[in-house]
Amino acid sequence: MLPWLSSPLCRHPVAWFYGLTCLISWTGALLVAAPALLRHEPVQQFTGLLMFPAMLLGPPLSGILLTAFLEGRAGLRALLASLSPRRLMTRSAVLLLLPPALIFVVLTVMSRLASPIFAPNLFLFGFFFGLPAGLLEEVGWTGFAYPHLRAGQSRFRASIQLGLLWSCWHLPVINYLGAVSPHGQWWPAYFLAFALAMTAMRVLIGWMVSESNSLLVAQMMHISSTGSLVVLSPPRVSAAQEALWYAVYGVLLWCVVLAGGFSLGRWRKGRRSGEALARQAFKLWLSAARGGSALR
Repeated sequence: MLPWLSSPLCRHPVAWFYGLTCLISWTGALLVAAPALLRHEPVQQFTGLLMFPAMLLGPPLSGILLTAFLEGRAGLRALLASLSPRRLMTRSAVLLLLPPALIFVVLTVMSRLASPIFAPNLFLFGFFFGLPAGLLEEVGWTGFAYPHLRAGQSRFRASIQLGLLWSCWHLPVINYLGAVSPHGQWWPAYFLAFALAMTAMRVLIGWMVSESNSLLVAQMMHISSTGSLVVLSPPRVSAAQEALWYAVYGVLLWCVVLAGGFSLGRWRKGRRSGEALARQAFKLWLSAARGGSALR
């Protein structure tokens, strides 16, 4: 490692990762949009969609490069091992259904109570939009950034911090990724609703990764989340309506995530209490057995 770089990189690995990721991703997105920008024309929807594949290169390249720089071959082998299907949790399959189920419920209820325009779409090809996003992005976000953020703090705080960084990384394509149209004056409201949902999703991914130590779990949940948004998003809502349903989805997702975390905490506390009680009972039984042997 270069001496002049080793100290700051070791002290602030996530800051270096995020800066390098944004540099690669945003430069790629800018190059795609450059022809329209140079002609002083608005960026068309199709061009905006093409910006996202260019952005996908940032997280994996940064994660792999910094892993090799900081941890060498051992770090790269550990990163590759985290992709093993053997680390998948059996309940992962159920949790993968959470994003499409919540989105479908939100849109169906809003279509009944507010306006039929919120009715969920069924653009099945949209699932394939989630594949490259999940497979590539999580190499950096979960494979590199999350473990470093977890050092010295809770996974909940680490996940929220990563969720906010992840949301801001989307800024160049926020008007195009999964959006019906550019949001104009509703752009701040849409971004806040988007960040609300994505940060909750990052907390859920963080919990799954902490339980399984599996990068593959994070990739699958990311695919489920992004794919579901593209498949089910209503195609004719206005900018304000899109910001609204994203906000409702974000709030509901937070409720589910926090309720699940609370239940998991109570289950773990009960399990620890039960294990402690079992150990104490075993010690008493062993003591009694030894006493009985001495009497005989």
